[in-house]
Amino acid sequence: MLTSFDVLIPFLEHLGLRLLEIGGGRARVGFDPKPEHMNSWKAIHGGGVMTILDAALSSACRSLDEDCIGATTVEIKVNFIAAARGPVIAEGRAQRAGRSLLFAEGELFDREGTVLAKATGTFKLVYPQARGE
Repeated sequence: MLTSFDVLIPFLEHLGLRLLEIGGGRARVGFDPKPEHMNSWKAIHGGGVMTILDAALSSACRSLDEDCIGATTVEIKVNFIAAARGPVIAEGRAQRAGRSLLFAEGELFDREGTVLAKATGTFKLVYPQARGE
């Protein structure tokens, strides 16, 4: 059963990430952190920030091909700019780099629009296998 994302991603559902917008090589993901998502400085843990950005970038990639059933992360780089202490939104933008590989970039913002982190990554689209393969 889908709750927020257009594909079932149990880990993202567990964290409480919300797919706010998807289409045309763009995606927006929202996150309202809970105490268990924080580090010792009361900011979203770096692994959480990376996960939110990964979800936004990979969703942006998936939006470019309606036949794909997912996108796997080949590589991702995140630059942490400022501590993320409250609700955040990640925005991802994708463009094709080949038949099944795509490049994406994006940012994580706070409510005021301040950039908290930037990410770039390469993603591989996943397709259903034909019967008998």
